[in-house]
Amino acid sequence: MEFCPKCGAVMFPKGDIFECRNCEHTTKATKESMSEYEISEKVESKDSIIVTSDEIQTLPTAVVKCPKCGNKEASWWLIQTRGADESETRFFRCTKCSLTWREYD
Repeated sequence: MEFCPKCGAVMFPKGDIFECRNCEHTTKATKESMSEYEISEKVESKDSIIVTSDEIQTLPTAVVKCPKCGNKEASWWLIQTRGADESETRFFRCTKCSLTWREYD
């Protein structure tokens, strides 16, 4: 597996180069580095799969109105930003325009 020397992200083979999908840095591929990769449609149960896409949604969503675009769906998560005796901060990210905002209790 190749890692980007600039940002540390996983680099993927593309023709005869390795390309970072995060910062677009490229590195010339060698025979040794390319021999580690095999592109296959069939996935064995022991294989590891790395999925890199901005389209994968792993956060829960809620019905809440975006203050920027008016969309009524946003992903949300909680983070303890204040003292342990105070409630968490709720963060929302609009599923349409990606605006991120927070709510306190």
